[in-house]
Amino acid sequence: MNQPRRIARVLALAVVTLVGAGACTFDPQERAGADRPAPASKAERGSGASDTAGPDQKSTKRNPKPTKTTPAPTKTVKKPAPTKTTSSDRGSCPQGEKQREVEAYLAKLGGFGRMKVDGKQSIEDCSAIKKFQKRYDIRPAEGRAGPLTLDVARRLASTNTAKCKTGTGTTFCIDLTLQTVWAMQGSKVIMKPTVTRTGMKDFATPPGTYKINFRNIKEWSDPYEVWMPYWQHFTQGMGFHEATTYLHNPVGSHGCINMLPADAKTLWSLGKVGTRVHAFGHRAGT
Repeated sequence: MNQPRRIARVLALAVVTLVGAGACTFDPQERAGADRPAPASKAERGSGASDTAGPDQKSTKRNPKPTKTTPAPTKTVKKPAPTKTTSSDRGSCPQGEKQREVEAYLAKLGGFGRMKVDGKQSIEDCSAIKKFQKRYDIRPAEGRAGPLTLDVARRLASTNTAKCKTGTGTTFCIDLTLQTVWAMQGSKVIMKPTVTRTGMKDFATPPGTYKINFRNIKEWSDPYEVWMPYWQHFTQGMGFHEATTYLHNPVGSHGCINMLPADAKTLWSLGKVGTRVHAFGHRAGT
């Protein structure tokens, strides 16, 4: 009787062992490591420590009585009285050595704000000079009346639009002496004078009267390997286009009429094949 009982117990134990082993081995989550708890450190394995009590682990904490904490008295900090802002520190700009001259030219040009020609930097002067510098990409546009700001203001204020020989249609005018460009419709100015950069030494832009004979919204320059946006050609591979470098670099172009992006775009919108071009004067040093 004892022998059959022993055999039955051995068989039952074997079945449980096989079933349990099979269920654990082929669990895809176990193989992939999903939802598996991180292995306990040596200290944790030795002490059985855990942040929370497990299902078979009683918490060792005994509901301690809450301790009363007396908050530290808060100190009242008096806020300083607001300081009064004077006209000298509200949006003020550094004063340049050409302050009075720039004031005079900006007052003549108009459109940049109220200017008092007294050689003293004011809030109004600061705002007007900054606006002027941003319009013509004079860097940095900090409101300081320096030599470059004076030069650009002088050239624009000195441009005489009546010197351009125009026809009955649209004419693009280039003053090579003052390095300015504007557009006329008959005797009416349809684009105010703006700054430009024409040909440098050995690449001088020739004076004369021409016509736009080719246009491309974005032309590729083979010899210089650069894109020329708003390209309008009029003679000898020369034409109007957006400047590809800082316009106020004094070196000059290879004969083309370099313009600020917004100005090149405006001139493009006014032109077409057949538009008259009149260049006059002489750029110094060419």
